[in-house]
Amino acid sequence: MGNDPKALNRRGFIAATAALGATALASPALALSGSTEIEGDISSSVSRNVSSFRSLDWRPYFSDLRNGAILADTQSRAVHFWSEDESVYRLYPSSVPLTPALTRLGRTEIIKKVEGPDWRPTPEMRQRNPEWPEYIPAGPDSPLGTHAMWLTWQYYRIHGTHDTRKIGRRSSNGCIGLYNEHIAELFSLSKIGTQVMLI
Repeated sequence: MGNDPKALNRRGFIAATAALGATALASPALALSGSTEIEGDISSSVSRNVSSFRSLDWRPYFSDLRNGAILADTQSRAVHFWSEDESVYRLYPSSVPLTPALTRLGRTEIIKKVEGPDWRPTPEMRQRNPEWPEYIPAGPDSPLGTHAMWLTWQYYRIHGTHDTRKIGRRSSNGCIGLYNEHIAELFSLSKIGTQVMLI
């Protein structure tokens, strides 16, 4: 067994892969590359990337499905969508706010939809992080990803992200984030007036 060249190759491959992975994870450039939030390395402050995927019934949360309904569960880090006629149900993993202080819970609705959103930090974000830029245009650097939906609450959005590491984590400054392919689908299924509830 000790002389088996395949075993040595396999061990060597695993060791080399582990070393390469450790180097990549330790690299500050990688940690910040493609980030959709203007913040530090999330790997030092966020230890788990977990979403709880279980189907839910809409009835405990909404009295009807007028205009469709979106439920964003900040505990399970999942977003549920039901169409008005109940023919479509979707379940997506999401990012949620970093802290309870940044989280707004309750009922709202979609009031605006933008494909290719640009981004401006809120006054509170600028106060906490004066080094942040005042504006980022639409594109690969926009913290709002490819699509964004405005809620009745000022500064709160359901939006995409180019930084896929954030999904399943407490990593946002208040918004609910989805993978770009998921926000594109939800964007097409939703409309102005779609009910939204954050729990």
